[in-house]
Amino acid sequence: MHFPRTPSFHLRGKRALVTGASSGIGLACAVALAEHGAEVTLAARSGDKLREIADHMAAENWDTDILELDVSNVSATADRVRQAGPFDVLVNSAGLARHSAALETTEEDFDAVADLNIKGAYFLTKAVAEGLVAAGRAGSLINISSQMAKVGGIDRAVYAATKHAVEGFTKSMAIEWGPLGIRVNTICPTFIVTPLTRQTFDRPERRAWVEEKIKLGRIGEVEDIMGAAVFLASEASALITGTALMIDGGWTAD
Repeated sequence: MHFPRTPSFHLRGKRALVTGASSGIGLACAVALAEHGAEVTLAARSGDKLREIADHMAAENWDTDILELDVSNVSATADRVRQAGPFDVLVNSAGLARHSAALETTEEDFDAVADLNIKGAYFLTKAVAEGLVAAGRAGSLINISSQMAKVGGIDRAVYAATKHAVEGFTKSMAIEWGPLGIRVNTICPTFIVTPLTRQTFDRPERRAWVEEKIKLGRIGEVEDIMGAAVFLASEASALITGTALMIDGGWTAD
């Protein structure tokens, strides 16, 4: 009898670019991909921090290098990705949040968040896809989105707007690039304990709001994202594109 076999989760022979890799979700995803055999390029604005991380990862016998990159600088990012690529896997975890009541939103804050979360993410994904197309290779491109791409939230009108936009361009790119073997998906975490969310958890009323919304009864940790990144990067998700993987503890189940 012929039994089906589970597709492999290994990433040996794959080159992965992880932005926002100097901390939080980006760093966790970089570690997860490296653990599963990928050659990981760590990208962020802070070269010193990246070098420190790369040294520690090398001590684990993981294959890594670094790329100083400001994703909001579209032209420079495209040039660096073109020179360093092609990459089989992208995890775009570079992001920015400036929370305020909608009536208090400033144009400066709106532009800063949108420039990185929408414009930067869009053109980074495009740049990696261009490298794959030129090389005639398939790939898996993953944008770190948010549960706020599916709902709204207090003081999060701008942030939620940018993440809704990420979902829109991800679906459209998935449709266009599917025939080329390039998959494009998002991971949508709930509130995860990172430096980016510290300002929320420092406010007791906001922490209570978060904990009440998460049906599993706990705030997320970066480890909760790592398996999803490996899954979407690997052949185990070969028929998945244009979708959002919710890691929200049931927040959006209502």
